[in-house]
Amino acid sequence: MLTQDLFIHHVYFWLANPGSKEEHASLLSGLQALSKVPSIQQFHIGVPASTNRDVIETSYAFSWLAVFVTKEEQDAYQVDPIHLHFVDTCKHLWQKVIVYDSLGA
Repeated sequence: MLTQDLFIHHVYFWLANPGSKEEHASLLSGLQALSKVPSIQQFHIGVPASTNRDVIETSYAFSWLAVFVTKEEQDAYQVDPIHLHFVDTCKHLWQKVIVYDSLGA
């Protein structure tokens, strides 16, 4: 169970070429490698669920959820060589990225 004091980093990716199975596989592989950043406590790589209601966004290709114990650990993640390598080698794969960072209420 997650606690209220964690830092949640949730990223949604839209592929530059949504029909490309190769690029889909490349981004998935990049996200899997990204999960090795030591400051990440938990992670989840997701794709849109088959739910269908007006309030549900399903146009993205992947969601990336990373859980950190503190904001400082998330800050360390941002400059970690694994994260920097991911951005450098995968940024050509997406056309749009949206990030939602949150703390416990």
